[in-house]
Amino acid sequence: MAVKLSGNACVGQSGGPTAVINQSLVGVIEAARRHKKQIKSLLGAVHGTKGIMAEEFIDLFCIPQTRLEKIAVTPAAALGSVRHKPKDDECAAMLAVFKKRDVRFFFYIGGDDSARAAQTIACMAAKSHYDLCIIHVPKTIDNNLMESDHTPGFGSAARYVANAVRGDELDNRSLPGVKVNVIMGRDAGWLTAASMLARRKDGDGPHLIYLPEMPFLPEKFLEDVKGVYARHKRCLACVSEGIRDADEKLWAETAGKRLYDGLKDDSKNLLGKPRKDVFGHYQLSGTGVLADFLTGLISNNTDISRVRGDTYGYPQRSFPGFASKVDAREARQVGRHAVKCAAKALGGSVAIRRRPGRAYKSYLALVALELVAGKNRKVPKEHICPGASDICPSFRDYALPLVTDLPETDTLD
Repeated sequence: MAVKLSGNACVGQSGGPTAVINQSLVGVIEAARRHKKQIKSLLGAVHGTKGIMAEEFIDLFCIPQTRLEKIAVTPAAALGSVRHKPKDDECAAMLAVFKKRDVRFFFYIGGDDSARAAQTIACMAAKSHYDLCIIHVPKTIDNNLMESDHTPGFGSAARYVANAVRGDELDNRSLPGVKVNVIMGRDAGWLTAASMLARRKDGDGPHLIYLPEMPFLPEKFLEDVKGVYARHKRCLACVSEGIRDADEKLWAETAGKRLYDGLKDDSKNLLGKPRKDVFGHYQLSGTGVLADFLTGLISNNTDISRVRGDTYGYPQRSFPGFASKVDAREARQVGRHAVKCAAKALGGSVAIRRRPGRAYKSYLALVALELVAGKNRKVPKEHICPGASDICPSFRDYALPLVTDLPETDTLD
């Protein structure tokens, strides 16, 4: 767009909540207030795209700064989130609402699916010759957005995982056995890889780490567990919920279908078939089926008596009072930067880049929506050890600055 715009603005939140998504929201509000000559009002869409279509908005300029600061440190989505893949007619309906309310700026906080929705609306606005500046504000604990070194939400979730796994390591050391933890990450294993930050010295768990970037073979997993158990008389393993077989099929889906097929008809009718979300994704979180499958695999094929499994679930993304300081700061900054770009009529997706050097420093950039929309950034293979059952030390150098401080612990052995 060649000229600066003037009118109203709208902001929405989408996808899985995080510990710092509201920092980005508050960053948008703060910056929009400083551009009142261009941004006359800021509408908060309740539950994202659904709120826009229903014209359910909150006047965000009316909220005092003292309350905003409390909202900023509150996990989950203050406006309410949504998992909805808008169809073309729904995008057209949203554009009609924007025209009706003279919305010239739209800030959408979310992941790659949210960037895709933003791109669709932007294309429709351009075709109808309606001047609308759309900025995708990055958010995802999966850390899988293209064009970014990392994504707001990841550092805090990684900090939670590192500490939770550290607790599991100490527990497993105290009462030896096999423990399997299933960690979020459908298509990329960044968060599961962060479990390696739980280690303090040689022999510490997690002893085994499996990501969706590499095929997961049950036979090899069993041999890996047996090998670790033979050396340490215990084993702590961390597994991504998105692990797949050699044909790229989700093991969680396979395990769920096996469970369903093994039920009696009455139970099948009660539970229903395994579900997919609106994007066609098999639902992984909120179920312990993969952990049960993996622990059952060990129990049925070894003589190890103590085998346990956990699915970490939603606390990874919305645990209060546990956000990374770096993550919180950068999440606020991307919200502010989005408004700064919009004030210049520059649309796109905000990206975080890392400056070279030993000391951690970052800067913000704006990239085209099509470079982010619907795309997935995987963990580079140089971070994955040969054998695909561990993470290389190089990942610690990448992740630790984003997680910030981790508690010191010690043992008597």
